[in-house]
Amino acid sequence: MAGFSFNTMSERERRMVLFGGIAVVLLLAFGVILPLDQKVVQARKRLAQKTTDLAWMREVGPELAASGPIRVATGQSLLAIADQSARESDLGSSIAGSDPSGTGGLRMRLEKAPFDTLVTWLARLSTQNGVRVESATIDSTGTPGTVNAAIVLHTPPE
Repeated sequence: MAGFSFNTMSERERRMVLFGGIAVVLLLAFGVILPLDQKVVQARKRLAQKTTDLAWMREVGPELAASGPIRVATGQSLLAIADQSARESDLGSSIAGSDPSGTGGLRMRLEKAPFDTLVTWLARLSTQNGVRVESATIDSTGTPGTVNAAIVLHTPPE
């Protein structure tokens, strides 16, 4: 094949190459760049919301810490309280098991739990029932936003 250049093409071939090039550019713009830009905009909105939430948490955190836990005297065991509140927080399907851990303790395993929901649930357990997290191991599942967790909960003595 001899030298190939745009100038040696017929008028019809030049138009086809030109329109093909325009089509490729449009395909890149609408198929790659615009969806990517939309994802960036969504990520920025989520970041702004989480930043606002963090600022609010930092504002009310000292006040909540000073007030201490609010204990609800239900007479239920820690297992019943943790299980019921996990189900109310939409974590029921993530509970992989639970075992007693010492006096007044409970070891829970959660799989593929939404991280934000897990943290909110633990905060709710603390503020509403006085349950504290003795230890926690949280690992990514590979799916964004979900985790596997091994948590040891404990109730302070009455």
